[in-house]
Amino acid sequence: MIDAIALPPGWQHRESGVNDVRLHYVEAGQGPLVLLLHGFPEFWFAWRRQIPALVDAGFRVIALDQRGYNTSDKPIGIAPYRLEHLVDDVVGIIRAAGEDSAIVVGHDWGGAIAWSVAMAHPEVVQRLVVLNGPHPRRVFEEFRTASQLLKSWYVFFFQLPWLPERLLRRTNFASLDRVLSRDPVNPGAFSPDDIEAYRRALAQPGALTATINYYRALFRRNPLEIYRAARPIVCPTLLIWGEQDRYLGLRFTEGLERWVSNLTVARIPEASHWVQADAPETVNALLLDFLHPGSNR
Repeated sequence: MIDAIALPPGWQHRESGVNDVRLHYVEAGQGPLVLLLHGFPEFWFAWRRQIPALVDAGFRVIALDQRGYNTSDKPIGIAPYRLEHLVDDVVGIIRAAGEDSAIVVGHDWGGAIAWSVAMAHPEVVQRLVVLNGPHPRRVFEEFRTASQLLKSWYVFFFQLPWLPERLLRRTNFASLDRVLSRDPVNPGAFSPDDIEAYRRALAQPGALTATINYYRALFRRNPLEIYRAARPIVCPTLLIWGEQDRYLGLRFTEGLERWVSNLTVARIPEASHWVQADAPETVNALLLDFLHPGSNR
């Protein structure tokens, strides 16, 4: 099934068979490859305000629907959503695009995956950009604090079988509407049409369970295993953080120099967790300054 969203001229819906799954993505532009990884509960559409700026700046952009999301394949069960499979998908997409490496940009869950790709496969990541996505080691540390546990209550709710899916479907994803209407600092961050696009993506057969299985798979691993698996990241790295994040505390931006040797942190005070929708012009300027060929960073 192909995504039905109409695209601007020069953008294309594409699919690739990678790591035993078929993944959908939107591709545009020519030049060095930038791979965009969305978070929960989004899909490629989360990057609609970044793709034009990157293309105009001379980049080839792939905005991926990660496994389980929108029209990408949705393997059944929890095990297919373990972090190592998500990492392998990213490596596979880069190679399917005919490249040995890419600039990798991730938000939220996409950020967690991007960190992990840079640790496990440093050879495929030229530069790394993470938006409001916690480093795996900081997750281990911060989830031991009461303040972060309260912010992340939904992570524990998602561990329940079938109940989260039933409640979300029963209300026609009303909570999604509330979150995307309430959270942003910028009231125009998500239009009604944008929210409807997210609702349609989550309503795809099997999508809701698949996307929640990301959280379930994470909790079926020993957290010490994830902590000990973390490796130093040496590529140039930019962390962009909307300070008004209701779900991930600002402390996630601190103490990263222990594991990321070439790190720039850019905090945006008037932006929420949905930072690339809340402050697109600021995010685009940060991205282009950091990513443009010839940068001295």
